[in-house]
Amino acid sequence: MYNQKTTMTIRYEINPPKISDDGQDVRSVLFERIKMISSVCNGIHLTDSVLGIPRVSPFEIAEKIRETNKDMKITCSLRVRDKDLNEIEKTIQESIGIVDGVLVLMGDKSDIVSNKEVLIPSQVVKTLNESGLGKKTELFLSIPSNPNFAKIQKKIDAKPAGFFTQVIHSKAQIERISNHLGSNGFKIIPCLLLPSHKNLKSAEFLKIDWSDYKENIVGFINEIHGITDDILITSPNDFKRAYETISKLAS
Repeated sequence: MYNQKTTMTIRYEINPPKISDDGQDVRSVLFERIKMISSVCNGIHLTDSVLGIPRVSPFEIAEKIRETNKDMKITCSLRVRDKDLNEIEKTIQESIGIVDGVLVLMGDKSDIVSNKEVLIPSQVVKTLNESGLGKKTELFLSIPSNPNFAKIQKKIDAKPAGFFTQVIHSKAQIERISNHLGSNGFKIIPCLLLPSHKNLKSAEFLKIDWSDYKENIVGFINEIHGITDDILITSPNDFKRAYETISKLAS
């Protein structure tokens, strides 16, 4: 089991199944993996229709996890592109007590959603904070791995609990973000794509260079932990590698 005495939060990213694949077999595999990974990490982050492909709601999956695991830190992405403010407020209100935090993001374009006016994530978080919801659950925004801090000032001014980074590939990136934002009380959750042959296409798509740390991923994760006390590990095509790596961190 994961050593809960450590201050390190190790989150693992889960993509809920596509709506078209939402059969019993797919769900069985998903929850079996969640059960396995939960024994070696203390956080799970559930995404929301990545690449605009309709998927089962992350909040629905979170509710199922919470039924059997009261201690897991659960966060969910919430895309605002295809929702209005009332829907967003209702979703977050209903998630209180189930999830610990919500990452409010634009979301990828979807082929099936009408072209209604798109909300801005930073404005949504500002509005949610003004309504008091930010005191009941942690609200997060996303930032680039190499942010221009002047250009993300509206996100800073929205006063989220913290920021999830896009996929990072160097310690220097996190040191820079932490020095600018972490020192001002914001939580920083760096996202790391696990080096693996099966994840290579994802790395190429994201233009990630993992050459500096692929031979010592555990050491690199521990370095990042030393800066932020938190990390989100994504391994979209290699669950086995993720389980093995996180097991080494947890031992």
